[in-house]
Amino acid sequence: MPWLIGTDEAGYGPNLGPLVVTATLWNVPDTPTCDDLYDRLRHVVTKSPAASRALKRRAAAVAHAAVHDKSHASASIDEKSYPRVAIADSKLLYQSGKGLAELECGVLVALGATDKSIASWREAWQILDPTCSADLDAVPWHAGFNPALPCHAEADRIAWLGAMLRDGMEQAGVALADVRSRVVFPQRFNDLVDRHGNKAEVLSRLTLELIRELLPQVPDAPAHVCCDKHGGRNNYHRLLQETFCDSVVEVHGESRARSVYRMGPTDCRVEVQFHVGAERFLSVALASMVSKYLRELAMQAFNDFWCRHVPDLRPTAGYPTDARRFKNAIEAMRDQLGIDDRLLWRCR
Repeated sequence: MPWLIGTDEAGYGPNLGPLVVTATLWNVPDTPTCDDLYDRLRHVVTKSPAASRALKRRAAAVAHAAVHDKSHASASIDEKSYPRVAIADSKLLYQSGKGLAELECGVLVALGATDKSIASWREAWQILDPTCSADLDAVPWHAGFNPALPCHAEADRIAWLGAMLRDGMEQAGVALADVRSRVVFPQRFNDLVDRHGNKAEVLSRLTLELIRELLPQVPDAPAHVCCDKHGGRNNYHRLLQETFCDSVVEVHGESRARSVYRMGPTDCRVEVQFHVGAERFLSVALASMVSKYLRELAMQAFNDFWCRHVPDLRPTAGYPTDARRFKNAIEAMRDQLGIDDRLLWRCR
């Protein structure tokens, strides 16, 4: 059976907080394309957060009962009113100040389909990127911070939608096989930029490393990889060839809208595409959501720490203009605590 991989990032632009890159791995019943998962899963997934929210109240009472009695749910909700999981570009599901509930619900429901059950803040990092544990413990704002999850979404709704999603995926012959992230906190981000010269190169290398890690799970089968474009880059051939040095990487088109590459034997060909606006594809949208969710979890710990140490400090999302305001406000306390600026502030 063929495989589909989608990748996306969160935190490429900010000066504060981590850069997060995520890849999702899907098994599908026939040759996949980037844009067919929404159609295959249309009865259980929606790309419209408004549609998902509209169904929430209608299904609430049934959802609670369905955790204990799934047959009651199917008898009580007709197909048109059947609640679906919102999986879309993270920017549609979360805006600063409006809460994490919709984003968190979609992420935890989807992760449940891979048996990645996350019950606390620290478990999120251990399960999605165990390689970041040393960096996670290197900064004081993570020490002792471990709230339970979910922090905003309703646990009953997550459980019920999770069961519904698993059933729908099984009926469609689709499996979400893995979700894997790479989290780069500021000090390591600065080290990588120093080594590679710019952050677009860093993003591309992190993304391709994730793809390389996932591909061994798909031996002897074709794979289709769909990525959002990185910092306006159109040419990825050099980076692909360096990452997959055992294969000859062929260029099948490079343009502003899409860049396409192929490699590997004929019977298990790997095609890698980089699209502008790739979050319109479900595999990439979920990667976008997981990346954004992890970044927001990181910013919760960051803001909690500094707001406890600096009176009347307004939290930040970490993006350039507000990040400078925040950095100026904490500067005296940072010096007092002896925290290295490179541990806090991203150079690009």
